[in-house]
Amino acid sequence: MPTHGRLEIYPVPKEGGGRAEYGGSYMEEVEWYKKPRQISHVGELIDMMKEMLFIKKLFEHHRSLWWASYMFHMGIYVLIVFTLLLIATVIWRQDLLVMGTTLVGMAGFSLATAGCALLLVRRALDPTLRKYTTPQEYFNILLLLAVLLTGIVSWTMVSNPFYVAAAVLTANGSAIPVFVTVHLVLLGIMFIYIPISKMSHYVGKYFSFHKVLWDNDPNFMDNEVNKKMKKDAQTPPEHSWSAPHINLPKNGEE
Repeated sequence: MPTHGRLEIYPVPKEGGGRAEYGGSYMEEVEWYKKPRQISHVGELIDMMKEMLFIKKLFEHHRSLWWASYMFHMGIYVLIVFTLLLIATVIWRQDLLVMGTTLVGMAGFSLATAGCALLLVRRALDPTLRKYTTPQEYFNILLLLAVLLTGIVSWTMVSNPFYVAAAVLTANGSAIPVFVTVHLVLLGIMFIYIPISKMSHYVGKYFSFHKVLWDNDPNFMDNEVNKKMKKDAQTPPEHSWSAPHINLPKNGEE
């Protein structure tokens, strides 16, 4: 990964010594370069969990969109738990576990489907969002909605999710109804598609936060940052920039 253009936007959660609370920096101390840095991995972890579990920044800056987004993401988290519980019921079939799994599945599908539908409506009706929504983003939401709706129909009208889970884990494809197969195929397509789409933002967030927003490591002589800067400086660019102020006329040209 090439060296990014550092933003150094404070507060940086990993700043130790209580500085993260007021947006301070280790560079505010006299002769900071002679002192060991205080890094708080706990503060960093807390901020990460706030974003992962509550989508904190969207709540703070775009609350009207947060409700739908949070419903959808929370529904996805619950459906992951539902999937794990389904696998557990294949191994250990107990009435209480089956009942709990059913309730978790109902909650997950309800939250995710409602949130996904609201996000689609919001993007279609909001003039500002509609202006910046690409066809691919509509496709992403429709694909997710198709997976969720076929899942709801599969588990409420076509088949029993516990029997299907057992059939999948035992590779007994003949026991899976056609409509459920359609749902599973759509689910597989979604899993294959996620890494090449914006839906993989959960991976990109690590780099955008840890390697861009929160990267305020000092550039000392011969430290790792300095070595990386030197290496990047020696690497010729692979792409040019078409901006007129970049492509200046060569000597003798007007």
